[in-house]
Amino acid sequence: MTHTEKTAPKPKQTSEPGGEAEIVSFLHGSPSALGPTGWRGEAAAGRALFYALAPGESSFRTVEEVPDYVEKSIPFFITFIGLEFAVSWIQKRKLPGRINDGISSLSLGILSRLPDVLFRSIELISYIYVWNNYRLFELPWDSPWTWYLTLLGVDFAYYCFHRMSHEVNILWAAHQVHHSSEDYNLFTALRQSVLQKYTSWIFNLPMALFIPPSVFAVHLQFNLLYQFWIHTEVITKLGPLEWILNTPSHHRVHHGRNPYCIDKNYGGTLIIWDRIFGTFEAEDAKVVYGLTHPVNSFDPIMLQLRPLAHIWNTFWAAPGFCNKLSVIFKGPGWGPGKPRLGLPEEIPVITGKEVPYNPHVPVYLNCYALVHFAVIVDLYIELLASMTMLSQGTVLVRIGFIILSLASFGLLMENKSKAGILEVIRCLVFIGAYKLGYFRSHFSFLGYAYEVLFSLSAAFWGIQIMKRITSFKDKHN
Repeated sequence: MTHTEKTAPKPKQTSEPGGEAEIVSFLHGSPSALGPTGWRGEAAAGRALFYALAPGESSFRTVEEVPDYVEKSIPFFITFIGLEFAVSWIQKRKLPGRINDGISSLSLGILSRLPDVLFRSIELISYIYVWNNYRLFELPWDSPWTWYLTLLGVDFAYYCFHRMSHEVNILWAAHQVHHSSEDYNLFTALRQSVLQKYTSWIFNLPMALFIPPSVFAVHLQFNLLYQFWIHTEVITKLGPLEWILNTPSHHRVHHGRNPYCIDKNYGGTLIIWDRIFGTFEAEDAKVVYGLTHPVNSFDPIMLQLRPLAHIWNTFWAAPGFCNKLSVIFKGPGWGPGKPRLGLPEEIPVITGKEVPYNPHVPVYLNCYALVHFAVIVDLYIELLASMTMLSQGTVLVRIGFIILSLASFGLLMENKSKAGILEVIRCLVFIGAYKLGYFRSHFSFLGYAYEVLFSLSAAFWGIQIMKRITSFKDKHN
């Protein structure tokens, strides 16, 4: 048996919705879990982005029959990103974002999905468990009323979770990753936290008492996909739809760091919850995006972990046990003697002269990063497509290499001096792993091309390092 082969386990089959076979298929990563079975046309993925599928074409008896709408939507993500670039250039004669921030957002998106390669969805596993053991009654899976009730239930659960993610510091530590970009575009939609999904699942469990898992699995994806296209500045207002739906205008406010934007517009698909619970704010003054205290980094590892380190340090610095608990469970703006969510007057005033963090990077380095990032995207997609047939060792090697690469790209985008050393190491790791059989492309010529690319890249960075060493010696002689 080679590094890249393993025998996939065969889950036991059952016709019971939410039954044992569905849990087994998730635990073992069966291709049938949220797989293409029952897929009713590729075009449905595009409509799923807008929640534009009727109950009759998106209702399924078992979770195993539910299509992976998110995976099927990847081509539409790429298409819409291209359209956003074109429209932005036509409207404003400029691109909707920066290369460094775009790579950072996509890196964070990839990083957030890597745990799914090793572990099945905690959202569905926990939901199915509650359904199988504690459900009170069972709504019919094929009823339009169940479909629409689940739409409302999933979106309300998301509103509650999203609001708590801004009002509870430990949840904010994960969620702020999504808000750390100072651009607002479709790349930002993909900028996600590794840890967020491990807290959001709790808010969905009440629905498991009566809503079938297959219906929940559909709307969990639809709610997520809908939020992709609203991350853009090229769409202004949508007329009467602004009263009911979450729109680009409403969500721009949510991503703003202007004082009037803070802790507003939490809805996922619908804006009605914000109107009901007093958290709605219409777009007014020009929105400045990002965190109130910008992080000034493109390192995806640092962006994921630094908020937790900040809580850790603040926790131990806080006097008294009650204050320590408040550091964790009160708002990110809280401090001793302050209200739960902090003082609004402490939010930095927006002057309109804010400049996004944008360190100078030579053109050749941007081109280099784009080429190598495209390779990592290809390796990531191939990993998702073939993970059930790979050995655990191969999966771990590929995940480790992807993480190493994303960290290196963050340093490159900041033009850090140590980026060259990390790039040499990264390129040599790939060459070694490729020779040992841990990387094998479905297209043999592509594998050879990658080997040549990484060999030339290692040589290039080796020369750059030698030049720096020589220059350093000359200065000190």
